[in-house]
Amino acid sequence: MPLGEFDLIARYFARPACPPGPALASRVAQGNGDDCALLQVAPGMQLAISSDMLVEGRHFLPTVAPERLGHKALAVNLSDLAACGARPLAYTLALAMPRVDEAFLAGFSRGLHALADAHGISLIGGDTTAGPLNLCITVFGEVPAGQALLRSGACPGHDLWVSHARSGGLGDARLALEAFRGRVNLPGDDFERVRRAMEQPQPRVALGLALRGVACSAIDVSDGLLGDLAHILRRSGAAPSSPLGATLQAEALPLSPVLARQSVALQLECRLSGGDDYELLFTATPADAPRVLAAATASATPVRRIGRIEAEPGVRVIGPAGEPIEAPWLAFDHFRS
Repeated sequence: MPLGEFDLIARYFARPACPPGPALASRVAQGNGDDCALLQVAPGMQLAISSDMLVEGRHFLPTVAPERLGHKALAVNLSDLAACGARPLAYTLALAMPRVDEAFLAGFSRGLHALADAHGISLIGGDTTAGPLNLCITVFGEVPAGQALLRSGACPGHDLWVSHARSGGLGDARLALEAFRGRVNLPGDDFERVRRAMEQPQPRVALGLALRGVACSAIDVSDGLLGDLAHILRRSGAAPSSPLGATLQAEALPLSPVLARQSVALQLECRLSGGDDYELLFTATPADAPRVLAAATASATPVRRIGRIEAEPGVRVIGPAGEPIEAPWLAFDHFRS
């Protein structure tokens, strides 16, 4: 007999109420099993809340391994907390699937729980139903009142920084997508490296925490560097109709060995407009550069200074000799792409 809804939840998603981190466990007053979960907000703290939805065929391919999908479903949400400088507390999961597939559920829950355990957080509720494969996670975090990183703190003269993997760079996930589309052919090892970047992004939570009080503004790169930078520029300007601007140095953009073997045009396209990087893009004053580097060291997350915020609207990309580079690519848009 196929599993019913509540048997499915009990077998694959019910877990002990207390996560590995005892300090965070005290924030979950009541986990799953009731109509509502209860979170205890510590004195002087604010809740940070974010939701992301992953839809098959839109956000992930049907060929993705379920364990990697479980990881990514939570990782993209933790990345939002990282961009806010918030410490993760708990999360909920809403899952729709066409039928009960126990092999899929076993792998998916394994990847989901592994990342949750790595960050010491609990699954505290959610919902399951029949329908097209759709995953929606809501994460809850905490940040000291008044210390959250926001998109709106950039000022002219601020340095622009981005995080990256030790052996990777911006645009690897986009290169994997282009390989799936048949636009590029990659050797097996290269394909696996960029595919892992697309399917198992690493949320920069430790860096986000270390940047509190150092970064002036921040966002995670999910829809492409140019598009997400535009959010900072709009939110930091005097008004939405008068955003700030920025100059980016093309040679400073993190570049992986795999992407470096592609054409210069494709390198720029992937790094500037490719989505699914889930790195942190942030600004800081030039005087705080040593503190930025100290935060990177403390969190074991490399960062790179890639440009500067300016008063003149628009984003300018320049080459090694200061020559302007055309950057016609658009950010990812769910309803235009």
